[in-house]
Amino acid sequence: MGVTLGKGSASRTIVPGSATSDGPERLLDGSVILTKLQAAVNWGRKYSFFLYPFVTACCGMEFMSVAGPKYDLDRFGAALPRFSPRQADLLMVVGTISHKQAPILVKVYNQMVEPKWVFAFGVCAVSGGFYDNYSVVQGIDTLIPVDVYVPGCPPRPEMVLDGLLKLQEKVAKERWSDWPRGAAPVTKC
Repeated sequence: MGVTLGKGSASRTIVPGSATSDGPERLLDGSVILTKLQAAVNWGRKYSFFLYPFVTACCGMEFMSVAGPKYDLDRFGAALPRFSPRQADLLMVVGTISHKQAPILVKVYNQMVEPKWVFAFGVCAVSGGFYDNYSVVQGIDTLIPVDVYVPGCPPRPEMVLDGLLKLQEKVAKERWSDWPRGAAPVTKC
């Protein structure tokens, strides 16, 4: 039993198990790929982050160096920033978040597609940094769920890449039942 390609005198039959030299029609000789659908989808997700950079302060310069050619976020599948939350699945909060900016950050998070991940970039996003006062949010995890914390003032590009690798490991182990997380509560700050 074979597959017939074409019509008329130009038709030919390809028998499974036989090799042809014509290229795309070549059938694999008994090859079988076994995997879980969830593992295959997670593999694709971990190498295709569409990040939304929420840059507010001096850590933005370090973010630009990480995205530049020397460190090359493209190697990790996170190269093309999306400046629309509806097209992004990785929110990189870079820098200090004040209480006036907090509702905007929550709104951006709620507009992102599921599944979505959050990356706290720099000590100000992680814990408020050295701004221990009434106007600065003392860690963005009080507003939205955070997946990766990268401290430092500013964090070195190597630390950021290590955080991205940790996020890839986390995404590879996720189950579909973990999503959706739900919207972050809208609070008046």
